[in-house]
Amino acid sequence: MKYISTRGQAPSLTFEEAMLTGLARDGGLYVPETWPTLSMDQIASFAGKTYEQVAYEVMKPFVGDTFSELEFMEIIQRAYSGFGHVARCPLVQLDQNHYLLELFHGPTLAFKDVAMQLIGQMFQVALKRRGERVTIVGATSGDTGSAAIEAFKGLDAVDVVIMFPDGRVSNVQRRQMTTPSESNIHALAVDGDFDDCQALLKDMFNDFEFRDAVKLAGVNSINWARVLAQVVYFFTSAVSLGAPHRKVSFTVPTGNFGDIFAGYVAKRMGLPIDRLVIATNQNDILHRTLQTGNHTKTGVTPSISPSMDIQVSSNFERLLFDLYDREGAAVDQLMTALKDDGTFSLSQGAMARLREEFDSGHCSEAQTSAAIKRYHVDTGEVLCPHSAVAVQVADSIVRDESVPMISLATAHPAKFPTAVEAACGVHPELPPRMADLFDRDERMTKVPNDLGAIEKLIRERVGS
Repeated sequence: MKYISTRGQAPSLTFEEAMLTGLARDGGLYVPETWPTLSMDQIASFAGKTYEQVAYEVMKPFVGDTFSELEFMEIIQRAYSGFGHVARCPLVQLDQNHYLLELFHGPTLAFKDVAMQLIGQMFQVALKRRGERVTIVGATSGDTGSAAIEAFKGLDAVDVVIMFPDGRVSNVQRRQMTTPSESNIHALAVDGDFDDCQALLKDMFNDFEFRDAVKLAGVNSINWARVLAQVVYFFTSAVSLGAPHRKVSFTVPTGNFGDIFAGYVAKRMGLPIDRLVIATNQNDILHRTLQTGNHTKTGVTPSISPSMDIQVSSNFERLLFDLYDREGAAVDQLMTALKDDGTFSLSQGAMARLREEFDSGHCSEAQTSAAIKRYHVDTGEVLCPHSAVAVQVADSIVRDESVPMISLATAHPAKFPTAVEAACGVHPELPPRMADLFDRDERMTKVPNDLGAIEKLIRERVGS
């Protein structure tokens, strides 16, 4: 399996090379040269298998010979051994044919653990074999940073630098990033929003002198391995509800578009998905795109679902690549327009394909809080604000009631206790292993939204 850039100018890479490279040198994102498919019989055989067994079968066509069969299975086993539920990503029934997919049983209580724990193990094996050291720089709206830190802290071959928007993450999210004491962890509070952090990250990858000097690697969802790991739970949850012999639909709370793009990949692989529903909060650029065909930035408004406070959804570029028949030049033109002018318009053909694959909805702050309260009263389920956006949108759209709807619960409610308590009167507690989080000392550096200043700081920290 080879990987190609969405902008068509970078060389094709192996899985290992794409994983360690992150962003392509032409500014694009790596995607598989072709989409591998699984037969109906293969998908049906997942019934009764462990999460780890399904993960191996779903991901192996993408990984190729990067790892031996035994090596890859051991990587997967280590990645999920610390999850707090035997099913890893269990389903809970909310209503008639409406289910919640709990993705928060990993070590940092967010869906990012599903991919990051796996990437940590894959990086460790690959870097040890190569005898190399890298600097991982990540931008986070809250959960990616803590998941990356948890996966890579203390590793000899990796320095981890995480940029997060100062004052725009929850207290739990911030402390998960700033309290680890390992010397290879560096938390940077950026004066700006998530889009600023993400733009800084992309600029670092495009500064080839800096990139090569610090041996820059990325674990944001610009990294293909992140998306790949998330494909698995679309298969496990769908099969548990009768796939491939019946269709299922998914509603995904969406910020950077990586999680719902993983659902699109599962569909391309042969999983019979009826509808993929993009659920946005008040920062609803993706919903507006589906309604109008215009992809226009309007600025980020802080919300109680901060991981979705994004206007530049990086992984939407991967979808654009398919919508435009894999024409890298067309994608490059669109992304340049977005960067320079803050807007682009989809062609008629691309718009038709987008609507063929996806539905969308958006959710106000009041609706998010109301959904948290309603589901707690009706079902006893306590939802985080992001998960509440998903179930609210799933309930509000017109859909085939005979097709099961799976809404993704992307974080534990204890990561957002203030918003949850204000909505339903319940203060969700952290699990016992994290009970002392607010007693730990914090370690972070406040930095301006300035590429040169941050690159200088990173060079000093990693000694290059």
